[in-house]
Amino acid sequence: MTSTETPENLNSPNPAATEAPDPAASNGAPVMLALHQTGLGGPEVLQLTELSRPTPGPGEILVAVHAAGLNPTDFKHRAMRIFLPPPPLTLGWDVSGTVVETGFGVTLFRPGDEVFGMLPYPYGAGSHAEYVTGPTRAFVTKPAGIDHVQAAALPLAALTAWQALVETADLQAGQRVLIHAAAGGVGHLAVQIAKERGAHVTGTASAPKHGFLRELGADACIDYRAEDFTDTEERYDVVLDALGGQTATRSVSVLRPGGVLVSLLPGAEDTLAAAEKAQVRAVTLLVEHDQAGMRAVAGLVDRGRLRAHVFATFPLAEGARAHVQGETGRTTGKLVITVR
Repeated sequence: MTSTETPENLNSPNPAATEAPDPAASNGAPVMLALHQTGLGGPEVLQLTELSRPTPGPGEILVAVHAAGLNPTDFKHRAMRIFLPPPPLTLGWDVSGTVVETGFGVTLFRPGDEVFGMLPYPYGAGSHAEYVTGPTRAFVTKPAGIDHVQAAALPLAALTAWQALVETADLQAGQRVLIHAAAGGVGHLAVQIAKERGAHVTGTASAPKHGFLRELGADACIDYRAEDFTDTEERYDVVLDALGGQTATRSVSVLRPGGVLVSLLPGAEDTLAAAEKAQVRAVTLLVEHDQAGMRAVAGLVDRGRLRAHVFATFPLAEGARAHVQGETGRTTGKLVITVR
């Protein structure tokens, strides 16, 4: 689906409007357009705004953004204070584009190189704009076999799945893993990474998405609307939980002793106590920018073992509509904002 093939619920009158130029951008310095906000709130706070174009500092590169992924963390930071300072701010951590300028000391890239990566989370946001700067080692060369839209859909979600399954849980061939919200942004990439590791994969999703999960390689599917994932004799070595709360606590009961629960959101207060009693490990993961992880992701893409499913794209000027779609909770895979 593209932004010209939008569901009915996207026809709401809240695309990003153009805000008055930044006074700092009126002094003749290079400028750019960004999806900017000066307050917290719903998608309507996002405004297409003219801002000063950033300049790369030591160890940084300036990237002309071709496409930028959208993640649930963008919706949350738009609406409330979590990690970032109060607005004004420009969100976005995923980016794929072309190097325009390099800062002092940069040796890995040159102007003209195509790169993709995740800006340092959480404080490095800013990719929902025409240009963005970031540490050189947050980026790797974009795989030649995918376009910028595909590349932009990968970094944050793929790094999250990689860091959860490979680096934290040390998932091995023959082990069994349960992935909650398996058709979502992180989930559908986690299914592919787990299968590449040789694991047996069970995913939770609504019944209409089970065919999609099986195409990705899932061995078993659970309809969370009609089935209780704890009502089973199955015991998993790893559970990847993107939902948090009571889902995390209840997931402890389906782990074998010595298993690992990796949550991407805080669990209920009794999760750790339940884990200790069941002799399993329970941790909450906050994704980190990581060039080695990005190289691993790029390698999987190059070998045809990992591909992002892009549910819809939206031009930068319609970024607010992308937020509307994302907050329906009915997106399969990823949403991407196109810039060039």
